[in-house]
Amino acid sequence: MGNYTYNSFTLQLEGLNVSNESIYPVFLFFFFSYLVIMVTNVGIVVLIFNDKNLHQPMYLLFSNLPFNDIIGNSIMVPRLLVDILLPPSERLISYYECVVQAFASHMFGTTSHTVLMIMAFDRYVAICDPLRYAAIMTNKMVIKLTVSAWGVALVLVGILLGLTIRLNRCRTMIMNPYCDNASLFKLSCDSVFINNVYGLTFTVVLFTASIGTMVLTYTKITVVCLSSKNKSLNSKALKTCSTHLVVYLIMVFNGFSIITLHRFPQYSDYRKICMILFHIIPGSLNPIIYGIQSKEMKKFFSKKILPNYYLQEFARKNIFDTKGRN
Repeated sequence: MGNYTYNSFTLQLEGLNVSNESIYPVFLFFFFSYLVIMVTNVGIVVLIFNDKNLHQPMYLLFSNLPFNDIIGNSIMVPRLLVDILLPPSERLISYYECVVQAFASHMFGTTSHTVLMIMAFDRYVAICDPLRYAAIMTNKMVIKLTVSAWGVALVLVGILLGLTIRLNRCRTMIMNPYCDNASLFKLSCDSVFINNVYGLTFTVVLFTASIGTMVLTYTKITVVCLSSKNKSLNSKALKTCSTHLVVYLIMVFNGFSIITLHRFPQYSDYRKICMILFHIIPGSLNPIIYGIQSKEMKKFFSKKILPNYYLQEFARKNIFDTKGRN
């Protein structure tokens, strides 16, 4: 017990085990991934709030996803990039920064589930009760659903981290590429029984509610589509729902991969990579998947972005031609 450092405010991150030859390729991969995430997600948020044609419940609810991706990745990826370039002994982080990183990481994961749940409700109303859609999905309802999605995540994650920060710490090594709740309570020599029970309950409730919502809403939607002879309705339902399901399945697959790999300590390197990809893959793919499927977003780009680009190119060419003649 004499070798333990109690309640140290300086912690060490184990980070990724990267060979010297792979440091810069790995750094560049994560750097450009982060760049793509920021450009696409910020672009989507700005697009939705600037274009009045996109001020519809579906897009306003969807805007929570890119906003969540921006926050979740901004807390984790820049720090990861710095640590990749540092030797393991210099990967230090303050305890408070570690708590903030853990909070942001769990908020990112939990909010991804809750936002996709409220989006599923929106699709359910739109397809199963289209005549009452405008009456149900008012601006007030959109605000209520958004606040609920973030509020539920805030309460669940707040309790999760609150149970952890009460513990005394006798270790300083974070055995992950970034801080999370499990890494933090493993620093303690106190009993973590309550933490384990709440963490398990938290995971079961979140996944049960999330998967249950998807199964119920999409079962109802499938029944409506099968019983309807309206090809236009079925085509629209297939497009919007397939997009939503692809995003959800990507997130669930990443989440289950991390949970499964936690049971196999010998695959800790694979677990670390999965933890990072849990942030990067959804953040990179969500704007692309929704952008490709959304008729309104395609229309915006074709009418405003592309014409402006060609006008600039045309003007630039004329300037060069004028100079050439002179």
